Amino acid sequence: MNEPLKNQDFPQKPEESHSSLIQRAMQAFDRGQFVPPSGPADLLPPSLTPQAPQGIAAAQPQAYAPVNPKAPVNPQAYAPAPIVAPVASPPQYGGQTYGEPGAHATQFAPQQPAHAPAAPAQAFHRINHQRLALEGFAVPGGAANAQVEEFRIVKRQLLEQVEDLRRQGAGVEAQAILVTSALPEEGKTFVAINLAMSIAAEKDSEVVLVDLDMARSSVLSTLGLPSGPGLVDAIADPRIDVRDLVIKTDLGGLSVLPGGRPTASDSEYLASARAKAVLARLVEGHPNRVVVFDTPPVLAAALAVEVAKLSAQTVLVVKAEKTSGSAVQDAAGLLSAGCPNVQALLNGVQFSPSGRRFGTYHNYRG
Repeated sequence: MNEPLKNQDFPQKPEESHSSLIQRAMQAFDRGQFVPPSGPADLLPPSLTPQAPQGIAAAQPQAYAPVNPKAPVNPQAYAPAPIVAPVASPPQYGGQTYGEPGAHATQFAPQQPAHAPAAPAQAFHRINHQRLALEGFAVPGGAANAQVEEFRIVKRQLLEQVEDLRRQGAGVEAQAILVTSALPEEGKTFVAINLAMSIAAEKDSEVVLVDLDMARSSVLSTLGLPSGPGLVDAIADPRIDVRDLVIKTDLGGLSVLPGGRPTASDSEYLASARAKAVLARLVEGHPNRVVVFDTPPVLAAALAVEVAKLSAQTVLVVKAEKTSGSAVQDAAGLLSAGCPNVQALLNGVQFSPSGRRFGTYHNYRG
């Protein structure tokens, strides 16, 4: 059974308690009724990776309109760009090459018309709805089932808190939800995608799912979307408008934002003051937009802790029969230092005979 999410006054930290999440979950459910989880894994098979996008073709001379010979012509109007020093191994995003943050405007400008934006506007990308449904995802418009209802319950509690926090003046963080886990392979990406698709089905809400697990890019590969510059690039380079990097999909109100190219300074970029400014730009003019972050596991990388500071709510995914109580407590303790509202979602639970995939949803205390 899903237990209702307990309201908390933002931004007060949760009350202390001596019982852990796992202990409460064990009290709520008889462990003898558990059977090995059969839900989808956090990652899809490698064979489902998307096709690389087409590369950027070099500018051709015929792309310029012919000049009227009777009109005066400035001899330098179409002069070739000055030769610049070659750039060693520009970073690759799929099959497309981009310059380093802060440098691409000079190095690659000759390949684009003068009026082109820094980043091309993204067209709608089609997602294979049938494949996602077969793999256990709650696709909007699909058949109703117990899992769809489970995510509706979780979504409703989170959205209610979004509205409460906005009324309390929580700032742009009120519109951000972090989904992470203590350790790898606990189902965080599965939960993040399902939660985002469930929010996208709302009539008055839209969602941007941010793939910040950049070492794996599981969100992009699961949805069959191209990789490219993303949130970290927009933070690193003030000339990049983060909204130009958002990938729109044909799933109603669902859009996806890549994390960008992994660097050794990702955590520092997300801890900077500019990170909050970029988040504000992402939701600017969209009061009903919710941002869902999918990050690396808390105990595997420091990035999740920094993203928690940008989020008013955190969902900590806990794999039933796998994650230890100490790991949950350690992860929740790190997250609660930046986000006072940490909730745990018990994933992979299968009860006999109902067969529900996940069961409890708790406020973390202590």
